[in-house]
Amino acid sequence: MLKFLQVLNRLEPATAKLFDVNVNTQIRRLATASAAVKPKEESKGVKESQSFTMNMFRGQLNIHQVFPYPEVLTEDQTDTLKMLVDPVSKFFEEVNDPLKNDSLETVEPNTLEGLWDLGAFSLQVPQDLGGLGLTNTQYARMVEIVGGNDLAVGIVLGAHQSIGFKGILLVGNPEQKAKYLPRVSTGKEFAAFCLTEPSSGSDAGSIKTRAVLSPDGKHYILNGSKIWISNGGFAEIMTVFAQTPVKDEKTGKIVDKVTAFIVERSFGGVSSGPPEKKMGIKASNTAEVYYEDVKVPVENVLGGVGNGFKVAMNILNNGRFGMAAALAGTMRSVTKKAVDHATQRVQFGRRIDSFGTIQRGSWLGWHYFIM
Repeated sequence: MLKFLQVLNRLEPATAKLFDVNVNTQIRRLATASAAVKPKEESKGVKESQSFTMNMFRGQLNIHQVFPYPEVLTEDQTDTLKMLVDPVSKFFEEVNDPLKNDSLETVEPNTLEGLWDLGAFSLQVPQDLGGLGLTNTQYARMVEIVGGNDLAVGIVLGAHQSIGFKGILLVGNPEQKAKYLPRVSTGKEFAAFCLTEPSSGSDAGSIKTRAVLSPDGKHYILNGSKIWISNGGFAEIMTVFAQTPVKDEKTGKIVDKVTAFIVERSFGGVSSGPPEKKMGIKASNTAEVYYEDVKVPVENVLGGVGNGFKVAMNILNNGRFGMAAALAGTMRSVTKKAVDHATQRVQFGRRIDSFGTIQRGSWLGWHYFIM
């Protein structure tokens, strides 16, 4: 709310008046009201919620939950970013062909090879494990360039690293990181995030795919299927979520809980359906993935048995900023194209940006954007 009011404060007076709001007064009122309401004393052993939305209903503003501003880049980090921006931008201008990718309904092999060589598939993997070791800020700037040029390529890259192997990066143990991160970096093996099923989306608790421990205790036997998996048709390394029988510590009963696994296509029993026919982002591969008696070593459990829901949410939450960064690049790109067209197109002897309809349309677009 404060951020929205601050945006309004930068608008011209006539625009701000439309909202019938005195911005400075509202900010002071909100801050005063929030300070006046003291949080209830925490019950013994119960932590007070830090949720921004929940506390708004209590009359409190937990601003630190809304404005987690990143730290300013160091001089070395800034130099690294500058060295990457030009080559990546040039690559998308001179090598990648979005129209051809779209017509072929796949990213051209030479484009993929070039992206691997640039390190675009391992932007945040530590350098000692084959990646570039970028911070979130640096990563967002790179993804912004991709989003401004070819969103289908952005999906291939994002499905690989924003969610595909992100679980290994976030919660993987040292052995898992040492084994798999070099493979998805310099080893040029694609990754995928396999959660969605016909009856469940981000509701990890409702998935039907199951994994049962083998009698010798060395493997989990995985059976089930996933749908709408980006990179699903060719990914070698997958983060797969499945129900597993777990003993409830409180009741002693055996219950089903979701567990995350690192699954390799080479384990056997992994197959994929044909690529989905989509209306857009056609060059990104989206397919069903099937698991039939796949033997997954127990050491490939990711984040602990029964902790799959937490792992999934952690991956998805961590990967969302990349999507926002990509679409920021897309917005900048399409805005530039619209401006170029409006200032170059001539009708009735005048550039079309001189017509009121175009001018009002531009203003309304900004109006609805900030709303």
